[in-house]
Amino acid sequence: MRYVKLNNGVEMPILGFGVFQLQDYKECKNAVLNAIESGYRLIDTAASYENEKAVGDAIKESGIDRKELFITTKLWIQKDGYDGTKKAFNESLEKLQIDYLDLYLIHQPFGDYYAEWRCMEELYSCGKIRAIGVSNFLEDRLVDLIIHNNITPAINQIEINPFYQRVHYQAIMKEYNVQPQGWAPFAEGKEGIFNDDILLTLAKKYNKSVAQIILNWIVRRNIITIPKSTNIKRMKENIEIFDFQLEQEDIQKISTLDKNKSVFFSHQDVEMVKFISQREVK
Repeated sequence: MRYVKLNNGVEMPILGFGVFQLQDYKECKNAVLNAIESGYRLIDTAASYENEKAVGDAIKESGIDRKELFITTKLWIQKDGYDGTKKAFNESLEKLQIDYLDLYLIHQPFGDYYAEWRCMEELYSCGKIRAIGVSNFLEDRLVDLIIHNNITPAINQIEINPFYQRVHYQAIMKEYNVQPQGWAPFAEGKEGIFNDDILLTLAKKYNKSVAQIILNWIVRRNIITIPKSTNIKRMKENIEIFDFQLEQEDIQKISTLDKNKSVFFSHQDVEMVKFISQREVK
């Protein structure tokens, strides 16, 4: 496994396991157990996924030393900013059954995220969190947060896949020493990504799966990524991507797939902002 050093010196696996949409307790717990057994050490969840308890139970049952694991969860939009963040943080720790987080992210760039960030800075300073960051922040909001606060986010977790490559944004994050982390590396199978002619040709050339080609391409860009699968065979396949290297000409071919827009939705769409902001997480 390769590791990436964050802006505070903490080292984080470049490839992890995500549990988005795994809301069934048994399915999520078994998936995390299988992922850990397959060699994953970065586990990424969120309060809004409503599966932190299943993740925590799997971590406990795995028997793996806590120090070997890198656990990330995310803060959902809080109505009462600072106090809500402290309460939500403690609830996440309780569900995960751990006494500290490796990474805590503000999940959405909405609401009073300045108050949320101030609380997260304090929790970080007290040693409750090893690194703090954000998720889904566009360029302007990320730079604004950096300029007007004491601690620069270690991570910005955003959508990154062959159809939405975020090359320009990666350059901005590099300027401010913020590590990019990509969600939905396979675009959740949308727009025929697994049947794309270019990716299929490369898969055949390297004797790898399309998923392995995509993940290799992402980590080659020094971007952390968190694929998800409940299939043990695919879990193992997804982590076996460090034994080959894409040639530059093939990286160029993948670059032609960039549509420069989200496969899912825009965080600048007013109706989507309303929908996200009104969602309550138990």
